[in-house]
Amino acid sequence: MARRAGIHQWDLGAACSSDRSVQVDRGEAKQLKAAQRRSITVRVWNDANRIGITSTSDLSEAGLARALEGAKAASAFGNEDETPAFSPLATAPLPTLEQPLRPSLGILKLLATLKEAEADLLGRHPAIATVPYNGLAERSSERIYLNSDGACRQQRLTSASVYLYARAEESGRKPRSSGAVRLAYGADGLDLAGCIEEAAERTIAHLDYGPIPTGQYTCVFSPEAFLDLIGAFSSLFNARAVLDGVSLSSRDSLGQSLAVPFLDIHDNGLHPGNVGASSFDGEGTPTRRLSLVEGGMLRNFLHSEATARAFGVEPTGHAGMGAKASVGANWFEVGPSPESGGGAGGLDRFLASRNGGQGLVVIDSLSALHAGVKASQGSFSLPFDGWWIRDGEQRSIDAATVAGDIRTVLHSLLGFEGEAKITPYGHCPWVWVEGLAVTGDA
Repeated sequence: MARRAGIHQWDLGAACSSDRSVQVDRGEAKQLKAAQRRSITVRVWNDANRIGITSTSDLSEAGLARALEGAKAASAFGNEDETPAFSPLATAPLPTLEQPLRPSLGILKLLATLKEAEADLLGRHPAIATVPYNGLAERSSERIYLNSDGACRQQRLTSASVYLYARAEESGRKPRSSGAVRLAYGADGLDLAGCIEEAAERTIAHLDYGPIPTGQYTCVFSPEAFLDLIGAFSSLFNARAVLDGVSLSSRDSLGQSLAVPFLDIHDNGLHPGNVGASSFDGEGTPTRRLSLVEGGMLRNFLHSEATARAFGVEPTGHAGMGAKASVGANWFEVGPSPESGGGAGGLDRFLASRNGGQGLVVIDSLSALHAGVKASQGSFSLPFDGWWIRDGEQRSIDAATVAGDIRTVLHSLLGFEGEAKITPYGHCPWVWVEGLAVTGDA
């Protein structure tokens, strides 16, 4: 088709998926959904090395021919200053991923399973009256990348997820909510019991709440909360953001201190705990583990082909497909640098709070990340759910916000508590940070 259309250079990415999901409300079906999706994106380079791009859901021969012609026509209007090329690694060997393909359980089995899970969670405490946000879903998908230089990538994946978000209310008190999420390669492999237990524990722990005075506190971030914060400021590591001038980092930032000397941050989309791992990115570049922060020093940026060419390095496997390829993180690993000691040792939030003083603030989850983060400035002010621990006693915080600057946070880490936990977003232990501003409910 390309030869007939006079096209000499092209690539394409295509994906198809089948999704089934259910939601329930007090033992009754609330929503049952099933969908089949398919899409293809075609890029064409013309003789002036300008790029045109077309996307369609018509995967027929005629649809593909129209997409090629459309991309060829669009290339006349391409930006000659922003022209990605083929990744030099688009034909390199791919890493081997252990991703077993699991059979679909079907929507009726999903519904029955979620009804049982909801009933179990409702029975964990008299105050838990509803589970307003819940869902059980399974998915099978396939994606490919091809280009005119002979690249041929393919990946198949099955996955499943469950989330349970409970709401508890006692007489004369505000409603309190919390929840949990689990992922697996198939719905039959989901840790439903663990999800129910975590959702119940978190929700019940927020029932006894009280105000907290405004002040500066040592804060202990849950793995999920700290990964959310790092993700909100991932432009620190994004070469596209650096080139566009919207990152706190610059070309000269590599090799400079970004955090305490005992902190390591890696992007590792290949981690066994990453259920949705991809072996290649939108340009066909193999995924790999990449050191971002090592011993507190900024070591690497995330790259597409175009940004890697601008920096004189290899692409890292973090690109999307587009006329101006986007760059994004895969899956973060956060922890202590080997042989660094990891900061303060033996940290325990309950023991530490017995030493008197104003106590510790435990940040369980952050909210409003879309509105409370100014990534290009480094500042944040975010509502959070958590606990105030004093004299070994833990009490939920009524309402509060935590504010600061990400650069100050990374230089104010005290250490890590406990073993690293695998979450849907990355791998991280509890993280202690000194001197954050907490504003209580006025």
